[in-house]
Amino acid sequence: MLRLLWTHIDEVAAVVLFCIGFTTLLLNRNMIKKIIGFSMMDTAIFLFLASYGFLAGREAPIYIDGINDPALYVNPLPASLVLTGIVVSVSVTAIMLALTLRMYRRYRTLDIDEIAEKVREEGK
Repeated sequence: MLRLLWTHIDEVAAVVLFCIGFTTLLLNRNMIKKIIGFSMMDTAIFLFLASYGFLAGREAPIYIDGINDPALYVNPLPASLVLTGIVVSVSVTAIMLALTLRMYRRYRTLDIDEIAEKVREEGK
């Protein structure tokens, strides 16, 4: 069992990182900490995809010297998904931080429960 975990240490690290990010997202009331937890979850998914796409002994899928055998190359799809995901993740994180800053300027707190209470008071 331990040997199996050690051979898949990248995937195990990704799952642990995802769990830490998920618990941070669920258990903290501070908006900045929730954003950090969300970013940790994104990073864990990228680590998992990158480790899943890596195959030892294979080369990058660049056509060199007339080699056409696909068994000699790494699948480029996980790397392209990770790259696209990083771009989207940075954009989403920037929007979340901008909205959090806007909420802080309006309500003078980052506590999600206090913000919800103040929103309810405004609605009355």
